[in-house]
Amino acid sequence: MVPAPSGEHADISQQLAELLGPPARAAGLTATIAEFNLGEDDHDFRVPDGGLHRGRPTGVWHRTAALVVEIVSPGDESWEKLPFYATHDVDEVLIVDPREHSVSWLALEDGKYRPVEHSGLIDLGAHGLAEQLDWPAIEPA
Repeated sequence: MVPAPSGEHADISQQLAELLGPPARAAGLTATIAEFNLGEDDHDFRVPDGGLHRGRPTGVWHRTAALVVEIVSPGDESWEKLPFYATHDVDEVLIVDPREHSVSWLALEDGKYRPVEHSGLIDLGAHGLAEQLDWPAIEPA
């Protein structure tokens, strides 16, 4: 069994749920800031820390999402998941790094993710989100 992420990870996850929910609803999207299975089946999938969806997600497998959220943990593979997300037509990826106090917002363009200042899906951007987060104190590795 794999242990749950750190308390700092959970702290950021809860804050993201509170901060992304209202603009997602205003844009007609459903926020699920909890892990879900992005992929077709148990042979090829990834588990982001959350996402925004067009419509309410149901079932175990989700072929795509409007946006996926990755919260960086030591030794994780958030950045390595980008090609998989691009293949599954995820419009935007939000990568939040609690250790670095950084937010990277990426949008899919011509099959690759590029940094953007503001989401094309909701009324929020990397800088504005980073300013609203109450970053937890994390001891150096």
